[in-house]
Amino acid sequence: MKQISLPQASILTSPNPVSLICTLKEDQTTNLATVSWYTYLSYHPWMIGFAMSKPSYSGERIRKTHEAILTIPGKELKEIVQLCGSSTGRHVNKVDQYHIPLEKVLNSKIQIPQNSKVIMVLNCKEYIEVGDHYLYICEVKDVYANEQKEALFAYQGYGKIDVAK
Repeated sequence: MKQISLPQASILTSPNPVSLICTLKEDQTTNLATVSWYTYLSYHPWMIGFAMSKPSYSGERIRKTHEAILTIPGKELKEIVQLCGSSTGRHVNKVDQYHIPLEKVLNSKIQIPQNSKVIMVLNCKEYIEVGDHYLYICEVKDVYANEQKEALFAYQGYGKIDVAK
């Protein structure tokens, strides 16, 4: 056995669940950010957590509005997941630039990409500084699913996005 770095370990332990975090920009349009780490924290009450880098524009929006929607993208969104993970929504509208069709979510101003497998409407309760990231701790207000969709996973870090084999 040899010593390796933590980023190398994350590659060796793939696949990892992948999600799109949907937030509301200041102009009331939707922004999307790819996140390959989230976890279920509690079932009473329903809570999840996910981490985003400190300079993340989506994280900034969550800290300001306390609202987000976490989607588990279906395989039709494979290219979109890669694109949204490699650019910031701070200065560009990803939805327009990448021609992402959106759909409304009941009781939310935030829209989501079509072809999502699962969506969780979130209320951010707190965030904690963890090194170069923030851990967002969120109450899950609503959950919706399309069980016919195949979920995407991240392989080799973000090197490859695909369905589970």
